[in-house]
Amino acid sequence: MRQMTAKEVAKLLNEGKKLNIIDVREVDEVRTGKIPGAMNIPLGLVEFRMHELDKSKEYLMVCRSGGRSGRAAQFLESYGFNVINMAGGMLDWEGNVE
Repeated sequence: MRQMTAKEVAKLLNEGKKLNIIDVREVDEVRTGKIPGAMNIPLGLVEFRMHELDKSKEYLMVCRSGGRSGRAAQFLESYGFNVINMAGGMLDWEGNVE
């Protein structure tokens, strides 16, 4: 599974790169702030909502610390999706939140 650090993700966003970010934290966790533009699909719903995703796109998976997003990334990878896990999760995120 491919991984990126929060700093690498922030750098790409600051350069204007469009990233397809999926935040797999629970809804109440996301209310405290998420990376701007991130889509919230709680980990427990990934299996039921993966039909909303496009296999031709690359997705960046995010959670609080990198564990849940890692599980989501492995799951989606097993179904042929192109995914990257953000290591360290939102605990390492120093960029803007919405």
